[in-house]
Amino acid sequence: MTKVDILIVGAGPAGMSAAIEARRHGASVLLLDENAAPGGQVHRAAKPDAVGPGAAQSREGAALMAALRASGAGLHSGAVLWAIEPGPRAFVLQDHAVHEVDAGRVILASGATERALPIPGWTLPGVMGVGAAQILLKSAGLRPRGRVWIAGQGPLIWLYAAQALARGGEIAGIVDMSRITPHALLRLPRALTAPGYLLRGLAWMRAVRQRVPVFRTRDVVVEGDGRLERIHVGGQIHTADTLLLHDGVVPNTQVTRAIQGCEHRWNAAQRAWEPVLDDWGNTLIPGILVAGDGGGIGGAAAASLSGRIAALEAVRALGHLGGAQRDALAAPLMRRRRAELAPRGFLDALFVPLPMPVDEVTLCRCEEVTAGSVRAAAGLGCLGTNQLKAFTRAGMGLCQGRICGPLLHATLAEARGVPGGDVDPLRTRFPTKPLSLGELATLAPSASAASASGKG
Repeated sequence: MTKVDILIVGAGPAGMSAAIEARRHGASVLLLDENAAPGGQVHRAAKPDAVGPGAAQSREGAALMAALRASGAGLHSGAVLWAIEPGPRAFVLQDHAVHEVDAGRVILASGATERALPIPGWTLPGVMGVGAAQILLKSAGLRPRGRVWIAGQGPLIWLYAAQALARGGEIAGIVDMSRITPHALLRLPRALTAPGYLLRGLAWMRAVRQRVPVFRTRDVVVEGDGRLERIHVGGQIHTADTLLLHDGVVPNTQVTRAIQGCEHRWNAAQRAWEPVLDDWGNTLIPGILVAGDGGGIGGAAAASLSGRIAALEAVRALGHLGGAQRDALAAPLMRRRRAELAPRGFLDALFVPLPMPVDEVTLCRCEEVTAGSVRAAAGLGCLGTNQLKAFTRAGMGLCQGRICGPLLHATLAEARGVPGGDVDPLRTRFPTKPLSLGELATLAPSASAASASGKG
């Protein structure tokens, strides 16, 4: 069993920043991440000499990674957290063996997951998420080739398109499904108090529009015999080899929803569930904190600041800092975080999640449950997504609701005619990631060890 002052799960901007800050104040730190290297989605394969779209963010990520290496924090890559018990005690799978970690504090920096965009035909081979395409671009240099289309809304479609084009990729067209509403425009003045994020987005859009045709419609249908062959865009038919979809991101709450007593609240602006946190990132469970987008979507810069703030709270709780010291160090970080979050209201109103599709479209790919099946279950009296499992098996497949959960929730709320907060989220259970019996068996003491201790 490993013992450490602070266990941090997730090596994105929030997790890396938390580790660096905690080490600065003398705490022992173990940082876990499922990927082969730190960085998360935002700072994946970040380089100190990056140029082109997103270069400033990449250089920031490289600087964070260098500071992490110099901090002395323990880093375990390829490590999967699958359970947390009171204590707190974490159970981690690495190299096909289960390890226990006892920690004074746990900071969960799980980040965000891409919200799926279920349009007619989206389950055909050749259709994937923009986030997955960006992983391939960053980690393997895989540029889009052939008749590649992008459809959806949100800053990521413009950043990815700009990055792909700058690296020699090919994009046949972009379908912008967003709509500017009076509700969004009312929030623009506050967003302009911190215009940097918006200006970067406009620069990406301008660079892309100079080279790629852009269509503004929500009428998109995918067709093909066994795989994607063509897409209908506002009544026009276009041949296509690849279609990349995106409808924003949601907090990754798979672990926090599995922790008994860790309450969550409905964020009406972002149309997503998030854990109940105080300003420091404390959940309602003693010893467990959340930092970054896993506690509410705010972007990379805000996530990094949240990580530092959570680390200051953790080291205070462990006696490495006094309360007054913590407050003095955190005050400028909290001011900067508020400034970074200034555009969020405008972005949330501008990119409201798209409406759920017609009845024939599949929502749960693992169990092949359609939107019509979900609506029919609502008509029979189904009130929540957990009850929906009994009606349809939706959310019971390999992904355990990670992909389909938000879609099921939105469709059920729509069918019932109630706000999203009135429909419970999918209830997760540990283990939150697949675990074989052989791997679980490594947690038990060996027969020889039991015999030597007099317990055989």
